[in-house]
Amino acid sequence: MIRLERIEKEYRIGEGSFLALKGIDLTVGKGEFLAITGASGSGKSTLLNILGLLDRPTRGTYILDGREVSSLDKAERAHHRNRFIGFVFQSFNLLARTSAVENVELPLVYSNAAPANRRERARKSLADVGLSARENHLSTQLSGGQQQRVAIARALVNEPVLLLADEPTGNLDTRTSEEIMDLLTRLNRERELTIVMITHEPSVAAYAGRTIALRDGMVVA
Repeated sequence: MIRLERIEKEYRIGEGSFLALKGIDLTVGKGEFLAITGASGSGKSTLLNILGLLDRPTRGTYILDGREVSSLDKAERAHHRNRFIGFVFQSFNLLARTSAVENVELPLVYSNAAPANRRERARKSLADVGLSARENHLSTQLSGGQQQRVAIARALVNEPVLLLADEPTGNLDTRTSEEIMDLLTRLNRERELTIVMITHEPSVAAYAGRTIALRDGMVVA
């Protein structure tokens, strides 16, 4: 499903450079739930950006679902990102003056899905996360947990092969965090959905089937 081989990411800083990722080797199987932990500055976000095709590695090979994607140009990365990858963020990133179902429908607009069935697909995705009763509520009328469910429904509406979650419980209380993690665990199990999640909380990482730790741009555990 995912294979990274000797991935490095180097940033130029003035006349010098900084190596954020240092020879990352990683394999994630189809249907696996992987948590990535590490301190601030360890390289977690850089790695997630590369996995999500938001950035390119400086060196190394990234194979996603059987295709080498590390050398794709910007337009090709955008196509693969929209088609194969869903994102869930700590801050939800919902449009404030837009209903839940319209937020979920947005990726379908960008992927040029047929207008005739966009709304139906968005409603089904909301039903999958238990939020059908709130589909016409504005995002500002929803609780934090409900907003994150909308964000998960939006991430899944294009039926991606990979879900990337960046601190998905970071803005939630303990009880709501448990509900969101139970939802992600169910989706992983029932759909065989591959999930890669960044978290700094051990209790959240414990929901994953496997955990790795980054330090100074390297996998250390």
